[in-house]
Amino acid sequence: QAGDLKLPPITTAALTLGPLPAPWGWRDFCRKNPTDCVKQPSTEAGPFTLTPEKWKLIVSTNENVNKNIEPMSDMDHWNKPESWDYPSDGKGDCEDYALLKRGLLIRAGIPASALLMTVVINRKGEGHAILTLASDHGDYVLDNQINEILSWENSGYRFVQRQSQTDPNEWTRLSNGIGEVLVASREKKSPFE
Repeated sequence: QAGDLKLPPITTAALTLGPLPAPWGWRDFCRKNPTDCVKQPSTEAGPFTLTPEKWKLIVSTNENVNKNIEPMSDMDHWNKPESWDYPSDGKGDCEDYALLKRGLLIRAGIPASALLMTVVINRKGEGHAILTLASDHGDYVLDNQINEILSWENSGYRFVQRQSQTDPNEWTRLSNGIGEVLVASREKKSPFE
């Protein structure tokens, strides 16, 4: 994907259904990294505009982080069940990959309002963290378990909650518009089944 400047197909944006408290892991991450959790003033009116150059940057960042971080559970890494951290030693689990991608992309000029930490349930019924790219082309998933960036509808995940686009410390429940948690379909078999 990284060598191709062609934009992804237009998809939809996930619907939100009211506020939820931020996950404990995010709050703990913000305690350790307060400057990464400050609400940034919006420089763009409306949704983030996805250009071929920005898409190439996003794709290459996703692939590079996936390639260069060794997967390791928080229990094996830190001897605790949950810890959201930058993988500064080259090891981490799902939220650590997502945090690194978010941080690198923000520093490269992608607005924080377009890079949303997201909690999902994977096809095995387990909690999982991903980074959602919210753009004028729709919402896309940056995942540590697959290099391909998929639309949220084709991710195979059940979406639970994610950051608000207006404030990184406000989180919202994701919904299909009638009060049910979103369940994304998948056109092709998941690579992690």
